[in-house]
Amino acid sequence: MPPILPDFSNSVKLKYVKLGYQYLVNHILTLTLIPIMAGILLEVLRLGPDELLKLWDSLHFDLVQILCSSFLIIFIATVYFMSKPRSVYLVDYACFKPPVTCRVPFSTFMEHSRLNLSNNPKSVEFQMRILERSGLGEETCLPPAIHYIPPNPTMETARGEAELVIFSAMDSLLEKTGLKPKDIDILIVNCSLFSPTPSLSAMVINKYKLRSNIKSFNLSGMGCSAGLISIDLARDLLQVHPNSNAVVVSTEIITPNYYQGNERAMLLPNCLFRMGGAALLLSNRKSEHRRAKYRLVHVVRTHKGADDKAYRCVFEEEDKEGKVGISLSKDLMAIAGEALKSNITTIGPLVLPASEQLLFLFRLIGRKILNPKWKPYIPDFREAFEHFCIHAGGRAVIDELQKNLQLSAEHCEASRMTLHRFGNTSSSSLWYELGYIEAKGRMKKGDRVWQIAFGSGFKCNSAVWKCNRTITTTSDGPWADCIDKYPVHIPEVVKL
Repeated sequence: MPPILPDFSNSVKLKYVKLGYQYLVNHILTLTLIPIMAGILLEVLRLGPDELLKLWDSLHFDLVQILCSSFLIIFIATVYFMSKPRSVYLVDYACFKPPVTCRVPFSTFMEHSRLNLSNNPKSVEFQMRILERSGLGEETCLPPAIHYIPPNPTMETARGEAELVIFSAMDSLLEKTGLKPKDIDILIVNCSLFSPTPSLSAMVINKYKLRSNIKSFNLSGMGCSAGLISIDLARDLLQVHPNSNAVVVSTEIITPNYYQGNERAMLLPNCLFRMGGAALLLSNRKSEHRRAKYRLVHVVRTHKGADDKAYRCVFEEEDKEGKVGISLSKDLMAIAGEALKSNITTIGPLVLPASEQLLFLFRLIGRKILNPKWKPYIPDFREAFEHFCIHAGGRAVIDELQKNLQLSAEHCEASRMTLHRFGNTSSSSLWYELGYIEAKGRMKKGDRVWQIAFGSGFKCNSAVWKCNRTITTTSDGPWADCIDKYPVHIPEVVKL
C-alpha cells in the first residue's frame, strides 16, 4: 500500500531547517531586542514636542546623584578591566625541518630491522605490517645515531640530536620574529623521555646567553600532549607577569629511546615516532596584537591517571631481556576515547553555539525521562571551529576522532598529511599541522582552531586559538618545498 503521508525527509531540505534553527537560537537575543526597540522608537515618535518636554521635566537629577552614578560606573569599569585576564598572543612559531640525510624510506627501515633483529624474523614481519598500515610516507626522518647498524644511542649522540632540533627551531623563530634573546622573559622546554642534567632549558639558556633572571622550566615525562601543557603553563605565567615574552620549545628526542628488543608492544613506537620539534613565541604585550598570528582563547586539560589501566596504557619499562622501551597497551584507543569524552564535555559549553548546547540538553533529558535507548546527541563541533589539528599519533587515532566528531576528510587533512610527511613527532606535531593549514592558504582572520593532543598518564588536552589576521603563504617553513604535492592519497595498506 502507498504510504499515507509523504516522506518529508526527502521533500524537505533538513540541512536548511537545521541552519535556520541554528540562526534562530544563536541570535535569539538580537531577534528579541529588535522588535522591542522598534516598538519603543515608534511610541517616542508618536509623542508631540510638548509631551516630550513634559517627560524630560519629570526626570529630576541633582548633582549628588550624577556624581554618585559617575563614580559607580568608573569603579565598576576599573574593577572589570583590572580583573579581566590578559590576552595571550601567539606571535609566531617555527618548526624544525630534518635534513635529507636523516630520511628513512620504507626500504631502509625494513633493511635495518632485518639486520638488527636477524634472530627474530617474526618481530621483523610485525614491524613491516605496522609500517604498511601506519599512514607514514617515504620522507620521514630518524636521527643519525639510529642509522647505525646496530643503533648507537649514547648520551653524546642524544645531546647532538637535541641541539640540532632545538637550536634549529630557535634560530628560525628568532629570525622570523626579530626577537632578541635578551627580550625573552619566560622559557619552557618540554621533552618527555630525554631529561639530562643540566636540563634542556639550561642548554638553551647557555646557547643564546639569556638573562640571569629568566623564568625557565623543563617539563619531562608528560607524553605527546606536553606541548599544550607548556602552553597552559605559559598562559598562567603571562597572567601574573605583565608585558612579557614567553618562548615554548616542544620536541621529543628519539636517539636514547629507540627500542632494540623483541617485544611487539614496544616495537610499535619505533615504527611511528620520528624527528621533530617546534619553537613558539607567546606574548601578552599589547604592541604584539597587530602582528600576532593567533590569540589563545581556551586551554582544557583532562587527566585520567587515577585509573590504573589509563595510567599504564603508555608505560616505559624493561622487557624480559632488560632492554628499556615504551609499551603501548591494547586498550589505548578505548582509554583515549574516554579521555576525549571527558575533555569535550568540558570544552563544549565554552565553544559550542547555543543551538548545539540546546540540542544536546534536549536529547539528554529525553534519554533520562522518555527513552534511555535514544542515542546521545553528538554536538557538531564544526559549528564552533573552522580548523582541526588532531595529534598525529597514528592513523587509528585520526580515524577514531574523525568518526566520533563526525569530521570531514578536509578537517582531518592536516593531521593525515603531517603523519605522512613527518611521522609522529610527539608534542610538536600540532604545529606542523597548523603550518600545513597556513601553507595551503586556508587560515583567515577570525577562524577558530581546535588543537587536540593525547599523552601518557593518560591525558587529553585541548587548546582553542582564534586567528588574529589573514595569514599569507610564505616561502619558508617545513612545508615550503612540498606543499604543492599535498594532499596525497594514502592507501589503507602499502605493500612492502
